[in-house]
Amino acid sequence: MPVSRIAVGRPEEATQPDALKAALAEFISTLIFVFAGEGSGMAFNKLTNDGATTPAGLIAAAVAHAFALFVAVSVGANISGGHVNPAVTFGAFVGGNISLIRGILYWIAQLLGSVVACLLLKFTTGGLTTAAFSLSAGVSVWNAFVFEIVLTFGLVYTVYATAVDPKKGSLGTIAPIAIGFIVGANILAGGAFDGASMNPAVSFGPAVVSWTWDNHWVYWAGPLIGGGLAGLIYEFLFINQSGNCTPYLF
Repeated sequence: MPVSRIAVGRPEEATQPDALKAALAEFISTLIFVFAGEGSGMAFNKLTNDGATTPAGLIAAAVAHAFALFVAVSVGANISGGHVNPAVTFGAFVGGNISLIRGILYWIAQLLGSVVACLLLKFTTGGLTTAAFSLSAGVSVWNAFVFEIVLTFGLVYTVYATAVDPKKGSLGTIAPIAIGFIVGANILAGGAFDGASMNPAVSFGPAVVSWTWDNHWVYWAGPLIGGGLAGLIYEFLFINQSGNCTPYLF
């Protein structure tokens, strides 16, 4: 059972060169992803003079995030596994594929990468607002909570199927683009309702820089629950049952 493989790790793991290199890779990948994703939204606001969101704007956001995540996962894959998302890291942890100590390092790096990306955006755009995630009119916090669970479940399930599963074979070569595609598709589905974060780091950076925390818990609780469920379900039903139980795959 995956739960039996969950590992805390040793404290000295946090100072090992490979762990620190992996954390740095997560920092850089998250910075790249958030800078492009959040930046696309800021560019749209500038072009429309902060006009109302349009279908074209939603499509642009989906494409920008899909492309940026494809690149961010690709450049980090050989060093850290290219998580670029605390929910992905949490899903890997509950599935027994990463230790708690290493996971915490990843979380710190991902959150810092997002904050630095938003600070750079604020500076390079001459002080434009890095908008925090928020709920659309008529959308309750519980609507958004369930939305984030379902959207992130789909994302982390895709990560497991294409990147973690030891039976993935040549499918692993398209993992980054598959992961980017599901995020883009999920933004098309949920962006008009709650922004479709699926990633606590993506929500954290803009919230810190703009100091806007309304309903922020939704963008942590939903993705972590969705990611954790996906990790447990895929690991238990499709990896553990096949007899392949090699932990720490990425």
